[in-house]
Amino acid sequence: METENELSKQSLEQISEKLKNKGFEILEDSTQKLLEKIKKTIIQKIAELDIAEDFLLSEFLAHELHKDYSALSKLFSQNHEMTLEQFFILQKIEKVKELLFYNEFSLTEIAGKLGYKSIQHLSSQFKGVTGFTPTEFKRKKEKNRQPLDLL
Repeated sequence: METENELSKQSLEQISEKLKNKGFEILEDSTQKLLEKIKKTIIQKIAELDIAEDFLLSEFLAHELHKDYSALSKLFSQNHEMTLEQFFILQKIEKVKELLFYNEFSLTEIAGKLGYKSIQHLSSQFKGVTGFTPTEFKRKKEKNRQPLDLL
């Protein structure tokens, strides 16, 4: 017998399906919750625009999430088609695209804010991900960006 506070499995599935159609999902298990927390933590760090040149993703995530980095890394790789480092790079490149799009900072400033040792390092990584240098990207009329949460 279902009480007012309990949802039947069928009701939960219907709600879940409607949320999926709107771009949301119910996180049912601890693994999914942890994976979302990892992504959210990385995205927030990048949004701060305060990444030091000597920043280590492994130390940062271990400290922020109070978990062993190798376990986090393994879990992430098993559930996504990329490593944590690759995800971090993709997120940084999307932030570079955003900053280039709004033209608020020079490439030197962007490199500094996102922890790149040099403009050349940023440009090399940017070209590796997008196929364009930052300058070429800036010149393109259509600046193809992806929402950060869909990466």
